[in-house]
Amino acid sequence: MNDVASRSYDDAVVLRWPQGPRSVPMARRRLLGVLEEWGLTEAAEAAALVLSELLTNAVRHGRVRGRQIETRFVRLPGGLRIEVHDASERRPLMALPQDGAEGGWGLPLVEVLSVRWGVCDRPAPGAVGKLVWAELAVGPRPRAL
Repeated sequence: MNDVASRSYDDAVVLRWPQGPRSVPMARRRLLGVLEEWGLTEAAEAAALVLSELLTNAVRHGRVRGRQIETRFVRLPGGLRIEVHDASERRPLMALPQDGAEGGWGLPLVEVLSVRWGVCDRPAPGAVGKLVWAELAVGPRPRAL
């Protein structure tokens, strides 16, 4: 698409998206294609849900006029890291919604589907905002001790 900037490395794909809600399904499709290229299709369903939740939060709550949202898909040994970067300083809060609530289930879902997740400042010099990331395991899960 013309409105998506892309960089690709052997183990990472970096994309920039407009701040609108159409970016979520477009990013999901790109992620599924990347997972197929990397041979990680077994993680596709969980990864697509995690990306959808993180990117939807950035579109709804991390909008900064004139700035795009960046995603990074990083292949890890035994898994995948999904990052969503935005220019807002506003950090997501993990809270369980009340029974019957229609929204607010995104981060609890990310918590369940991910090995780990978190929020931090963007690491690039001069970068503003935050990045929200989640790591997913691919392949057999270790048995609990």
